[in-house]
Amino acid sequence: MAKEAAGSSGGPQPERSSGPGVAPDNLMVKCPKCKEILYSRDWEKNLKVCSRCNYHFRLTAHERVSLLLDPGSFVELDAAMVSVDPLNFVSRSQSYTEKLQEERAKVGLNEAAIRGYGTIEGLPLSLAVMDFRFIGGSMGSVVGEKVTRAIELGLERRWPVLVVSTSGGARMQEGFYSLLQMAKTVAALARLSEARIPYFSLITDPTTGGVTASFAMLGDVILAEPGALIAFAGPRVIEQFMHVKLPEGTVNSEFVLQHGMIDAVVHRRELRATLARLLRLYKVPEAEREQRSAPAAQSSVEAATLLSRQPSPSRAEVGGGQDGLRS
Repeated sequence: MAKEAAGSSGGPQPERSSGPGVAPDNLMVKCPKCKEILYSRDWEKNLKVCSRCNYHFRLTAHERVSLLLDPGSFVELDAAMVSVDPLNFVSRSQSYTEKLQEERAKVGLNEAAIRGYGTIEGLPLSLAVMDFRFIGGSMGSVVGEKVTRAIELGLERRWPVLVVSTSGGARMQEGFYSLLQMAKTVAALARLSEARIPYFSLITDPTTGGVTASFAMLGDVILAEPGALIAFAGPRVIEQFMHVKLPEGTVNSEFVLQHGMIDAVVHRRELRATLARLLRLYKVPEAEREQRSAPAAQSSVEAATLLSRQPSPSRAEVGGGQDGLRS
């Protein structure tokens, strides 16, 4: 359930400091992991990674785009799309509508994801990037729609698709509508897979809940930043439910890599080069791109019907009798 925001601009929004241990306009930043005091200028030059313990601070959606894409190549789409309140949800303190208005003013985004297209080292791709600052990166109808549209753009133009995930899960204020986004995004990815177009998933801290259970873990290649929290249920939820404290490091990117759930853990400074290599490796040939993007593509049912009308080949044409068939 979404609509276009009246008077919203589609351009980039002003950036704000984000993540634990960060204070606006501070000369110093304290690392929440090792407690090291970092100079803000050096910290930003190091891509907001702690120089002592390698802790990766969270990035905003636009910071992530600037990190990964060629300068000036990003074109944002559907920036004015906003959520509605289909359930008339009201918590103890405020309504969902008021919460959305508050988050838009605080974060400078209309929703917890942005989507568009751009290039990495000149290679085009469609992408959607989530932002944890907006209601914990929760997936509502707009987030699901933007991810789906990013996939459909890749399908239309035969571009690889990249989704950068960071989320606390499905948005409870939208109830059933938020859960439907899991099925919608997975169905779009199935169509992308059938068209043999690559899908890359980049998981950042934290990624949990319905996002982990859907598009975040379905990439042809799944990458993650070091130390990112990756789980369906977070450690606190598990401990409250099972009354057992999880061992240290059992829900991070290194743990899921060790158990074969992702393909690689990549340092932030290496992400752009890694994605560029993947784009070159999975590049769709131009001839195939033009052929597949031609109008009036046949469905699988139509193709099967046409095939059934063709004369059956002789056994010799198939491969020279039974020996040919066995080979």
